Amino acid sequence: MSNTPPAPAPMASEHVELQARNVSFRWEDTPLHWLPDDPFASHTINVLHLLLPAGERWFVHVYKQALPLIEDERLRADVVGFIGQEAMHAAAHDEVLPHLKRLGLDPTPYTAQVDWLFEKLLGDRTLPPGRARRWWLLERIAMIAAIEHYTAFLGNWILNAGELDRRGADPMMLDLLRWHGAEEVEHRSVAFDLFMHVDGSYRRRARTWASAFAALVFLWQRGARFFMENDPTLRDGKATFGQFVRAGRQGTLPSTPAMLRSIPTYLSRSYHPSQEGSTAQAVAYLAGSPGANGGAGR
Repeated sequence: MSNTPPAPAPMASEHVELQARNVSFRWEDTPLHWLPDDPFASHTINVLHLLLPAGERWFVHVYKQALPLIEDERLRADVVGFIGQEAMHAAAHDEVLPHLKRLGLDPTPYTAQVDWLFEKLLGDRTLPPGRARRWWLLERIAMIAAIEHYTAFLGNWILNAGELDRRGADPMMLDLLRWHGAEEVEHRSVAFDLFMHVDGSYRRRARTWASAFAALVFLWQRGARFFMENDPTLRDGKATFGQFVRAGRQGTLPSTPAMLRSIPTYLSRSYHPSQEGSTAQAVAYLAGSPGANGGAGR
């Protein structure tokens, strides 16, 4: 059996022209526990603000190196649009960090570790031109495709997480998360399409998925523990797997069964991201998002 299967066919009706949106959010009225009376769910989702700025700047850096490898003009346009959106995501989440610090929770010790991961461990290496340098670029392109599978999963979840509305989640934070989630759904096929275009090796896809999944689980649980243990309003704050499972059952976090089902989905040889989520739903949210349309006021 060939190691590189034919590229799965995307859903043509799902394709839209990607553009970076100028967003505006104000954080002065957002509480530390933006989901009322639920510090664990608030902080578990807050990990996004710690991971994403460094991670998405890394995406942009790697994809700029990948542009010369792209021979399809529509894919090139998609990648350029993806780069613009990811850069805006990084900037928007970066703006939350000073607000967290003002509320008494300094994220610097954790973000320094995340920066090291993306800038040093996964950054550029001193490699000779040719095969070795191309191998490292392809590894990172494949890893981004795996990570984007989960960002699209989370984006689809946050767009449909009605329990957060029912529990009175802070509207500014919810709009930030849903704007970002909608754009993740909107551009969910780009990373996978790029990987299939420049390489497509199933072995590489499976191997880099394992690395990306392990890193995400490690970093997310570490981030949730960091927030809970350093929250100035909590005594003996803890983050446990049991809390995560319960929150998933309640609808304030993604459910554990749904996350586990996403593994064989990505590893299926017939997988294509356009098969999951709804571009129409994402575009509709973006058309009405206050933060994405210049209306940051409460």
